[in-house]
Amino acid sequence: MPAAERDGFAQAVATTRLRHRAGVPILAGTDVGNPFLVPGYNLHRELELLVRAGLTPLAALQAATLNPARFLKATHSLGTVAPSRLADLVLLDANPLADIEATRRIQAVVVNGRLLDRRALDTLLGDAVPILSTSPPE
Repeated sequence: MPAAERDGFAQAVATTRLRHRAGVPILAGTDVGNPFLVPGYNLHRELELLVRAGLTPLAALQAATLNPARFLKATHSLGTVAPSRLADLVLLDANPLADIEATRRIQAVVVNGRLLDRRALDTLLGDAVPILSTSPPE
């Protein structure tokens, strides 16, 4: 990585740390329109970087779950798992509160009330690879 990019990255991490310490709500999301960021995959890296910037693993997870619901003023239906709430679940084989990288160890997902086990997820990923590796039309 060139020095200018490395310095810019370090500054972004430091700025995030300062904002978090000042109480600025942090929202996670890889929807920046960058063609080199793949939603979902890059969220794991973003959570890791938030922890590197000084957030606890819990605060980083909340940046991707509860905080967006608060920002959207939708905590009555989103952001937590509780009766009468909309909730998709990611089931991991390790504790992300102990190590945020555990978010990459997905065993199953419950989405719209449907369980997708590891085999079903691998099938979906296999279907997505050709799409992700295709160059956009010119």
